[in-house]
Amino acid sequence: MTAMPKLLVTRRLPEPVEAHLAERYETTLNPGDTPLDRAALADAMTRYDAILPTITDRIDTDILTTRGACVKILANYGAGFEHIDLDAARAAGIAVTNTPDVLTDATAELAITLMLMAARRAGEGERELRRGDWTGWRPTHMIGRSIEGKTLGLVGFGRIAQATAKRARDGFGMTIRYYSRSRAPAKIEDALDARCADDLEALAAEADILSLHTPGGAATHHLIDAALIARMPRHAILVNTARGPVVDEQALAAALAEGRIAGAGLDVYEDEPRVHPLLAAQERAVLLPHLGSATIESRTAMGMRAADNLHAFFAGRALPDRVA
Repeated sequence: MTAMPKLLVTRRLPEPVEAHLAERYETTLNPGDTPLDRAALADAMTRYDAILPTITDRIDTDILTTRGACVKILANYGAGFEHIDLDAARAAGIAVTNTPDVLTDATAELAITLMLMAARRAGEGERELRRGDWTGWRPTHMIGRSIEGKTLGLVGFGRIAQATAKRARDGFGMTIRYYSRSRAPAKIEDALDARCADDLEALAAEADILSLHTPGGAATHHLIDAALIARMPRHAILVNTARGPVVDEQALAAALAEGRIAGAGLDVYEDEPRVHPLLAAQERAVLLPHLGSATIESRTAMGMRAADNLHAFFAGRALPDRVA
């Protein structure tokens, strides 16, 4: 009888996913859901055939080149893979996969949620109520803005941005503008009534809401900086459901403090789980704890997608979602 491959799952996953994996692999789970430190990750490299990591696991060159490593595949749980050194993985002969597509709708829903919360000042209102500071209804209390008919500027125009655009256009009659390194096919632009801006600066100047949907990495680090924020209208709102380092958080906090933009809705941060203290102090900032894909449907589908990649690898088939 052939021994089952040994698999480490670094964080707790939805119960159906863990049960599914346990049927196919000699699986080590993490019932305490505590992040693994570097020593634990290095040790795991020498004891397992496969690791199913998440974005909380920084797997760099030193980890990947651990003496005696026997891991053959990293089946990443998540669409992003900036926490894994892909070049080092390739050099070590370790396959890397991700879980695209299955979190599109959930993340688009959250982007719309952040737009509404920031525009209607819902975060401020809830905090005031919970503090016991609400003195009752009055005509000029905490007035926000409607997003109906406003211009939505999308930075990046992949699957999540397009799903966000559809909800914004169909649900709120928003005008769709976007900027991307590569222009979308005409049929997609036509379907969403979307127009590509000449450059990011032009998009920022036009948008009532600027929503970020770019990948991470050096090319997009602090893409939204003080200069770019200065081009936004004073009534504009910035939304980030993409990657934390895309935004210069100190510059954003300063702009909010000085009233140079009206608000922000963030689900991701540069130094998670730490939030920049100046940003956390801003009443006009809606701050969520990385909930983009946090529906039971999406989180389960992500786990099953990672499992599909593992199944394909150990069956000798082409990997559905190979990134390295």
